[in-house]
Amino acid sequence: MDFSRTPQQLELFRSTRDFAADVLNGDVSQRDQNNLFSRSLWKACADHGVLSWPMATTDQPHTAANASYLMEALGQGCEDNGLTFALGAQMWSVQLPLQHFGSQELIDATLPGLISGETIGAFAITEAGSGSDAFALQTTATLDGDHYLLNGEKTMITLAPVADVAIVFATTNPAVKQWGISAFLVDAKTPGFTASENRPKMGLRTVPFGDITLDNCRVPASCLLAREGAGSSIFSYSQSWERSLVLAPQLGAMQRLIDDSVAFANNRHRSNSAIGKHQAVSHRIADMRIRLETSRLLLYKIAWLLDQGQQNLLEAAIAKTHISEAFVETCHDALSIHGGSGYITATGIERNLRDAVGATIYGGTVDIQRNIIAGMTGV
Repeated sequence: MDFSRTPQQLELFRSTRDFAADVLNGDVSQRDQNNLFSRSLWKACADHGVLSWPMATTDQPHTAANASYLMEALGQGCEDNGLTFALGAQMWSVQLPLQHFGSQELIDATLPGLISGETIGAFAITEAGSGSDAFALQTTATLDGDHYLLNGEKTMITLAPVADVAIVFATTNPAVKQWGISAFLVDAKTPGFTASENRPKMGLRTVPFGDITLDNCRVPASCLLAREGAGSSIFSYSQSWERSLVLAPQLGAMQRLIDDSVAFANNRHRSNSAIGKHQAVSHRIADMRIRLETSRLLLYKIAWLLDQGQQNLLEAAIAKTHISEAFVETCHDALSIHGGSGYITATGIERNLRDAVGATIYGGTVDIQRNIIAGMTGV
């Protein structure tokens, strides 16, 4: 693994960080308090090229290393963790599976709009009775001539209230369980497709979560991804990317929190001395730095494995667990260093902590990740 960066990569990192800091932070506190998603900021990110970063072209295959590095830059500049999470959720779980498994007709009709920001996509697999057991689906897809009839309910779907299209997972052959699950690209305007309003939550308030109801939703057979029964493979493919890289912006957020905490500790004085000179503060900052560096090593290794086409289930589970918990601990340390001001909404410190808790849940909880780690370690 080579961690060196070309001058062009370094410049793109800086320009992305600066773009995020200059454009994406103006009203983040208000949007957070009011649970508002900004489609204009989404489009600004697309215009900057964010949604194209992981996509393969005829001239250049997608590289996880480059995409994750730039998402780190975006997270360092952007204080809106909900926005950076949502961008990653669409890239890893909608765009890449569509490009990999969709027909050329579906790709040509849908992918350009997703990359340009004109269209927003959701990944609809979770149900009230599934969640961590992703394949315990009740949603069905029944072939009816040259269409499928989809019936069921999806819950806690990222971007569902604003999505224009969704990759929907449904059972086409219940008798063979997970091998009978299929995936469909569904237009949100299709009769029988209903998305709920945004469901307010503890953190990540600027990205809408909601439910999707499918009531005899009639979908052309041409919207089937790959073939019947390929749903588990499509899900595994998307998870290999999402679980690996969805936390890349959190590396940038941790760097931002360290920078803010160092500046505060050097400028805040007690008894004629900067509080950073006290070990209770300086050791917290040291721990924050240790977490960031170990998280970077894990993320960069996973990106390298993806680019090599190697399996990364164990490494992804380790990284998902470590980075998400490191982000929570780093946010808590930043709040402790800032004291009362960190508890005040206007500073944004408490918002980061609320956002960080979600990272231990979405994309597979840390408990499920530990089950994977333990099983692949031999117990």
